[in-house]
Amino acid sequence: MAGRNLVLIGFMGVGKGALAREIVRQDPSLYALDTDDMIESLTNTKIKKIFATAGEPAFRALERKTADWLAANVSNAVISTGGGFFKVPTIKEIGTVAYLKADFDWILRRILDAPNARKKLKKRPLFQDVEKAKALFNERFEAYESVADIVIDVTKAEKEDLAKEILDKW
Repeated sequence: MAGRNLVLIGFMGVGKGALAREIVRQDPSLYALDTDDMIESLTNTKIKKIFATAGEPAFRALERKTADWLAANVSNAVISTGGGFFKVPTIKEIGTVAYLKADFDWILRRILDAPNARKKLKKRPLFQDVEKAKALFNERFEAYESVADIVIDVTKAEKEDLAKEILDKW
């Protein structure tokens, strides 16, 4: 089933959800899904609360469950993922993996400059301490590329052009 899915990975706040929606706007034969939204729907619990009450290992198990469901049941989708979803061992079974690449300072500026910056920060439990988030970014930076089929530098263009570039490469 996974042959026609596009899976967007990258650090939290890089713009995976916004870019997924733009890709779908440009290619209406696709639809957008968000793994964090799917997990919240499955558990009827916000991601932040899952981290606080059950811990990160429980959340990662929910990501693996979501990945298995996507691989078995979904096609023609652009799937935006949480920042750690790239670690799911079966990610390639879902579809083509596109890494949205940006440096940490660009991502932090993007979040802080957003009109709803407080909300964006609040919903990202691993971004509550900026220094810890930067350390996590540095830890993951090379791993994202090693998983990706496509790498897109999102700092160089507007989302409309980035979406077109991803569709062209896909």
